[in-house]
Amino acid sequence: MAPIPKGGTVAVTGSAGFIGSWVVRLLLDKGYRVRACVRDESDGKKTDFLREMPAYSTGRLTLHSANLDDEGCFDDIFQGCHGVAHVSHVSDYNDQEYVEKVCRHIIASVNKSESVTRVVVTSSIAAVISEVDIKELLRRPVLYEDRYPDESNPKRTPERGQGYSMGKVIAQRAFSDAAAEAGTWDAITCCPADNVGPIQSAHQKNFGPWQHNIEMMLLGEYFQNGAYRPWMTVDVRDDAECHIRLLESVKVQNGERYIAWSCDTPKVEEICASIDRLLPELGHDTPEVTDNFPERVQAREDELRAIWDQCELRNDRIRDTTGVEFRPFDDSLRDCVESLISVAGVKPQLRDGFKLPS
Repeated sequence: MAPIPKGGTVAVTGSAGFIGSWVVRLLLDKGYRVRACVRDESDGKKTDFLREMPAYSTGRLTLHSANLDDEGCFDDIFQGCHGVAHVSHVSDYNDQEYVEKVCRHIIASVNKSESVTRVVVTSSIAAVISEVDIKELLRRPVLYEDRYPDESNPKRTPERGQGYSMGKVIAQRAFSDAAAEAGTWDAITCCPADNVGPIQSAHQKNFGPWQHNIEMMLLGEYFQNGAYRPWMTVDVRDDAECHIRLLESVKVQNGERYIAWSCDTPKVEEICASIDRLLPELGHDTPEVTDNFPERVQAREDELRAIWDQCELRNDRIRDTTGVEFRPFDDSLRDCVESLISVAGVKPQLRDGFKLPS
């Protein structure tokens, strides 16, 4: 099907969120018209920053309340749109029937629009790498778009922590199958990695694990990941750019998926120390590593580190298709720290002799 036309109209679900808000901002920067979908447009704490974008004053950016759980909630919003960036999360990935129901709601609105020709669906690297048997990574260590978790493993269940990964795979297939059946639009999946970078609104510091982890580091609490793996990072601005370029591309086809990651894999213990390295003027008092997980988890850390060290991350496909260039993690971490302080008012723990500017 057709890519979105230059200056066309794009609906973005989850526009108040970390990724969705950057999709909105970068679409506007490129001259598009944007319909920003949020759960409740009257919730100023989550939407005022969108109204402060210059395009809101002219009507090129509009805000719309839409609850994913409500059938038909996007019917009017999608009418006349050329593309949809479906970035929003559902409330429960462990309930597969619920995930399918939400997909049907959005798909029905796309079909009713008779104008949308492309949908980019936000998935996750969890739909690529999440394994109930971690040793599956040794058998298939190359992490790229055609890799799926071992879906034949009977232990791959929501009860074993696989609900999020399973839900993302379900959504990807639901959209691509529906697009193939409709024949008038296509669905492209974007699988983002661990998003790091600047927040645009104070509430976003709590709506994403990675910026929240960095906030905790600033506050002097530095703890190990649960089941260890390195961070597999992408700058949130680059992730948003990937979404937009997939909407624009003439090279993509229905059902394809693309991983948005830089292939940087900073180790957990390196990240907190990097705050002081990147921002020495701040005087961050780097905390010690703490590990409050059960001994059985701690005992496996060396094994897990060795397994992840053998994995090979690839981003050939999205770079070749879209031409996107990924920022280094240092840029993402620096900008995240500065935004947590300036936008969210985080008060970092500082060494003696340092203080924040008045």
